[in-house]
Amino acid sequence: MTALLRTQGLRAFYGDAQALFGIDFSLSRGEVVAIIGANGAGKSTLLKCFTGLVRAPREAIHFKGEAMGGLPPGEIVRRGVAMVPEGRRLFPSLSVEENLQMGGLAGRRGAWNLERVYGLFPILAEKRHNPGTALSGGQQQMVALGRALMSNPEVLLCDELSLGLAPIVIHEIYAAMPTLVREGMTVVIVEQDVLMAQRVSRRIYCLQEGRVSLQGRSDALSREQISQAYFGLK
Repeated sequence: MTALLRTQGLRAFYGDAQALFGIDFSLSRGEVVAIIGANGAGKSTLLKCFTGLVRAPREAIHFKGEAMGGLPPGEIVRRGVAMVPEGRRLFPSLSVEENLQMGGLAGRRGAWNLERVYGLFPILAEKRHNPGTALSGGQQQMVALGRALMSNPEVLLCDELSLGLAPIVIHEIYAAMPTLVREGMTVVIVEQDVLMAQRVSRRIYCLQEGRVSLQGRSDALSREQISQAYFGLK
């Protein structure tokens, strides 16, 4: 099966400091793939390479068979890759609805619009005129996810969806994933909760100090294997 999104030997730098060391990654259409690892392992950097926020060699990243490493972020969104960033990054001067509409500026056609997002997260319809940053953390995460969906992406990248949220809110947000996949979306999640990552994904990549330390089917990897790869134990 041809990968929808893949990297080959991906290296990434922040100035002179190398953050990723030869990452090989593949994502097939319709999958949910989780990326796990300790703080500083390179998880967010990998997503930022996918979205053009961290520069990558052109041939190191391919999307639908075309090289796209180092393209501008706006061009990558227009091609069909969108991210829900860590920390949500809502526009504080905009309302909930205006924040959502920002996602639609990519101009991609598809099923996702304001009505669909409000159907997925009804609380946002109730608060549509409120400032986006005046909502609870969980509701802000729903806005960030809805904003990404409004760009009608083929690949949705989710960076630490559950960070700092109450368990009941985490469950509500992850409950939306099966709907997205059924409708043809492909999802990558960065998640520090390993049990949650295993539960919602088909495959897992574990990063350790900028390298892939383990990969495999989520239901086939043992807790011992994951612990060894996560912490770099021998």
